[in-house]
Amino acid sequence: MTSHETVIYENSFLVEGKTFKNAGHVSSQVKNLLQKMKFSKEVVRRAAIVTYEAEINICSYAERGKIVLRVKPEEINIEAIDEGQGIADIELAMEEGYSTATPKIVHMGFGAGMGLANIKRFSDVFRITSEVGKGTHLEMTIRA
Repeated sequence: MTSHETVIYENSFLVEGKTFKNAGHVSSQVKNLLQKMKFSKEVVRRAAIVTYEAEINICSYAERGKIVLRVKPEEINIEAIDEGQGIADIELAMEEGYSTATPKIVHMGFGAGMGLANIKRFSDVFRITSEVGKGTHLEMTIRA
């Protein structure tokens, strides 16, 4: 972050893994915050989508995680950091329709294999790093 990029809001939201009882709660909070900050509907929509997809991945596959939101006048930065199984083959995981979801996750309506692809599609900048047995780190930027 360079000095001219003023952070106007920053917060970290904990996401419980291996359960869907609060799934979608963080992305709803992010959406409401950005609406109150008067970002365009399109920017709010894209930020909500990438946050939701990242949040659902934490709920589905990780032990725990957090989503960090940094809002600047010209862009929104969202990080999803989890402690979980990690991703063995990122290139394969990025393919639309590829999923490692359990039958239970699929039965609940998740695990269609579109999460990472949607995150990439709706982000202006997207980076992913992962270590098997440790976890995954997603970095998303949406330009305002």
